[in-house]
Amino acid sequence: MPLQDYMKLVSVDDHAIEPADVWTSRMPAKYDRNEIPHVEEVEVDTARLQLGATAHGRVQSWVYAGRQYPQIGLNAVAGKDPRTWDVEPARFDDMRPGCYDPVARLKDMDEDGVWAHLCFPSFARFAGTRFLEGDDREMALDCVRAWNDWMLEEWCGTAPDRYVPINILPLWDIDACVAELERTIDMGCRAICFPENPSPLGLPSFHTDHWDPLFAIAEENGMPLMLHFGTSSRTPYVSPDAPTPVVVSQMGLNSMGTLADLLYSRTFHAFPNLKVALAEGGIGWLPYMLERIDQVWEKHRWYARVDTETRPSTLFQKNVWGCFIADQAGIDFRHRIGVDRLTWEADYPHSDSQWPHSRKAMTEMLANVPDEEAHRIAELNACELLGWRPWAELA
Repeated sequence: MPLQDYMKLVSVDDHAIEPADVWTSRMPAKYDRNEIPHVEEVEVDTARLQLGATAHGRVQSWVYAGRQYPQIGLNAVAGKDPRTWDVEPARFDDMRPGCYDPVARLKDMDEDGVWAHLCFPSFARFAGTRFLEGDDREMALDCVRAWNDWMLEEWCGTAPDRYVPINILPLWDIDACVAELERTIDMGCRAICFPENPSPLGLPSFHTDHWDPLFAIAEENGMPLMLHFGTSSRTPYVSPDAPTPVVVSQMGLNSMGTLADLLYSRTFHAFPNLKVALAEGGIGWLPYMLERIDQVWEKHRWYARVDTETRPSTLFQKNVWGCFIADQAGIDFRHRIGVDRLTWEADYPHSDSQWPHSRKAMTEMLANVPDEEAHRIAELNACELLGWRPWAELA
């Protein structure tokens, strides 16, 4: 078996469900407690509920800036029979404690055979874009800071060698982004949640110089931009009456668009050592997309106001990492992609997760892969991407 005992499984994409007190226990006292993010018991149409719905349709809902968000779990279905799934849990006690408790999460990671998790936000959205919605920017900035304090001090502080320290940023203000990035670097942060396409959020694109101050600090500190699919707020277009699996099956298409956007942009020319990961994007499509991007570049580069010297696939091999959960096609074509470009995701506690069989599933995917390559894919590539391997430092 290629996945030897000495190989630690390091996941670059998991999700932490924020406990109800993340903001109420950390926000300055000057704010109205009814305006900052908090959890309330609310009445919801029982037709929308399956998991844990009570007879009277009462659920727990996040409330922020006067709006209700009755999706406390973001598909936190780890450990549940798929025949019982619905889109969302309705209450915290509908979920495994490992969804929101870092101590309980460690037990679930051990059961899954996984050493490390990098945990994206849930209520705050995968790149913290929830806080683009509120009108009070001062409060939104304090909400971002509170999430980062919780993630870096409490969640990651529970097990610094098991949880990858990551942040969110106040994306509406580049100066505030820089200040918060610098603050969290001092707290040990190693990665940045960032939108896979800022434009649909009303933010400047990768083709502008708007983000240069942020990218310069990320490059200098070796911090990757973790571009989780769906952070742009857009999903692939499907028929209005299409069932949920149609959307879920196409989710990796967001990352295809992100890759093309980045490789034709000025980003990697201005910041040649900037690192980017396409979180939850899959890898099986990468050989075709890299081939296609190069073909288009060869024919269209002369008039399109793009770089004419460096092939897009060359930039990929230097600056971009692919991320996969279960992707045998990508493993089989790993040499077309680059073995050192592949990182693995547990995606706990979401529906794509293999929990509690991640190590078994990974072993099966790597059955015909040499040990040296398997070690890179399971552990070493992720650690190089993140500049983070604390257990090696402690050895």
